Amino acid sequence: MTDTAVKINSVRVPEGRLGVFFMGQAGAVLKAPDDELLAVDLYLSDCCERYFGFKRLMPKLIGTADVKFDYICATHAHYDHFDPDSVPALLAHGGKLYAASDCREECDRLGIKEMEELKVGTKHTAGAFTIEAVECDHGEGTPYAVGLYITCGEKSVYIAGDTCFRPDIAEKMSGYKIDLMFAPINGAYGNLDWKQGADFFAIVRPKLCVPCHYWNFAEHGGDPGKFADEMKSAHPDLPYRLMTPGEYTEI
Repeated sequence: MTDTAVKINSVRVPEGRLGVFFMGQAGAVLKAPDDELLAVDLYLSDCCERYFGFKRLMPKLIGTADVKFDYICATHAHYDHFDPDSVPALLAHGGKLYAASDCREECDRLGIKEMEELKVGTKHTAGAFTIEAVECDHGEGTPYAVGLYITCGEKSVYIAGDTCFRPDIAEKMSGYKIDLMFAPINGAYGNLDWKQGADFFAIVRPKLCVPCHYWNFAEHGGDPGKFADEMKSAHPDLPYRLMTPGEYTEI
């Protein structure tokens, strides 16, 4: 079992708080005070290299047998978000799947019978968590992709999902209470780049900004150094954090 898996399993979240692990690429794990675990967009395999030639550059943080997740979410069907090599194994522990509508075809192919669809505007109660699917814009080829607004008690996390720079979406999300926000900065395949990511964060204005979706594949790009410089110069009043894959924080 990896160190990250041990940490996920063993950490105890104080009442009134929410534990957050950054899992690399666009992945995150949320842990509630009652020990419930919710995973979002975990990429735990090498399937993108097998299917598309995108070699993994960052280490795998956990194995599919290491952690029992109560809830597994996928914001869209791209394999670095809905990992077909990992999702069935993760669900074998008894977890429940919440996924964007375009994941239905993959579920059918993999023999996954139960999937709660994440459609923009829908809210789902998942134990201690409430999951709201919110708008993102991942281009015409991925019309069913969603972002997620997840609450646990009084704490909240906004996962922007794979999205381009849409000030109108950012303005809408600025009306939400957001303790921590993840957004991509890789600038490829229709996603925000480092400057657009900083500007997107600045419109939403969460309590803590965490960039993601960089360095896992050479083809995806992303420059967290430039992002940090932009935040310091253009948005010095906005807290941000560059999280190492596997790093843990509490909000």
